[in-house]
Amino acid sequence: ILLANARFQDLPDFFKKNQVEIVSSLPYFSKTRTDRQRGQGVFDKSIEALRRLNQVGYGRPDTGLTLNLVYNPSGSFLPGDQAGLEKEFKFRLKSQFGVDFNQLFCITNMPIRRFEEYLQQSGNYESYMSMLIQAFNPAAASNVMCRNTISVGWDGFLYDCDFNQMLELKVNTKSSQHLRDFDLEALTQRSIVVGSHCYGCTAGSGSSCGGSLG
Repeated sequence: ILLANARFQDLPDFFKKNQVEIVSSLPYFSKTRTDRQRGQGVFDKSIEALRRLNQVGYGRPDTGLTLNLVYNPSGSFLPGDQAGLEKEFKFRLKSQFGVDFNQLFCITNMPIRRFEEYLQQSGNYESYMSMLIQAFNPAAASNVMCRNTISVGWDGFLYDCDFNQMLELKVNTKSSQHLRDFDLEALTQRSIVVGSHCYGCTAGSGSSCGGSLG
């Protein structure tokens, strides 16, 4: 959406010059569903921003400029098959809006912050958590991002994943919780901080910042 603002028209060229890989959230390929989830006018601004990125080569074949999209369900259910959704997103966005992108990442809605509030207010928290637990996938658990990724906060503090960062759950290494004290050996030996929200990454095909794990 930021790129749709005239003040930031130089960003696509800046990204291209510095070979920045872009990951952009797009709730759905329709205006009605996207605006219902994110607010009035969000879809049109998102399409405009994606077109500007396409104009400098992002998402286009053989340019080396990567533009990936992120999809997450609009309600209390697991995302569908990532490969199938990617094909549908590509067809719809290209045929209706002339937009190209590289990959679609499907991410499960995590029961934290705003989504947790929605679940509690709608009376769906218990049923959603039960669904995640029943859909636990050991194969997905062995490939979750916290096993090989560190999330760095704006202030330099370290977290096992983006979701733990949102919950302010720092890594379990008191001697190396900040970039200034970075200790690879200590971080390699650490125990990952887990909570009930972790079932979101291990349900069904699994979920990570790179999409489905299955």
